[in-house]
Amino acid sequence: MATQTKPILHGYFRSSCSWRVRIAFALKGVEYDQLPVNLIKDGGQQLTEEYKALNPMQQVPAVEIDGITLSHVTKILLFIPGPHLLPADPKARAQVRMISDLIASGIQPLQNLYVIQKMGAEKMQWSQHFINRGFQALEPILKQTAGKYCVGDEISMADICLVPQVYNAERFKVDMGKYPTIKRLNEALLEIEAFQVSHPSRQPDTPDDLRA
Repeated sequence: MATQTKPILHGYFRSSCSWRVRIAFALKGVEYDQLPVNLIKDGGQQLTEEYKALNPMQQVPAVEIDGITLSHVTKILLFIPGPHLLPADPKARAQVRMISDLIASGIQPLQNLYVIQKMGAEKMQWSQHFINRGFQALEPILKQTAGKYCVGDEISMADICLVPQVYNAERFKVDMGKYPTIKRLNEALLEIEAFQVSHPSRQPDTPDDLRA
């Protein structure tokens, strides 16, 4: 019988998309290997032909799992074996997908590294603008859906999307006091081990000056 090899995550310590995948692996109790892709060094290791073969968009992450390579984060989260990240209830499941898509499609892509590199001196203001715009929409939604976590009292894909986005907001000096529900949920989630061990400050490629 063939030995099942561990999944391989090609990611970057501070990439919010990579962090989402690390959280999911930790929550599901799946062991995996990491092969860091430095988005800054050598002009960006994600731009090499070797990496392009793994992820044609030349972004992180890429995950090699069960003989295939996946590079769309929400699909990776749902493919990783283990406890489901979507609620059984259809209405709650729709809410989780809505919140996840708002963050993963409506906020994060507008302040990822590739975009802000094009902004020059305006990168801080640009990032703050689009994070605030997204959080202004997200805050009232979460007021309606949240229990202990984003949707009710069970951790879902929405929570996995939220925490890395708040980390980015803090990096770009967004005033989180304007978003008390988001702030409360983020603080509760950061108490959970899976969110701690996957944190950017605790990865193999975390620079020494950013390591916790």
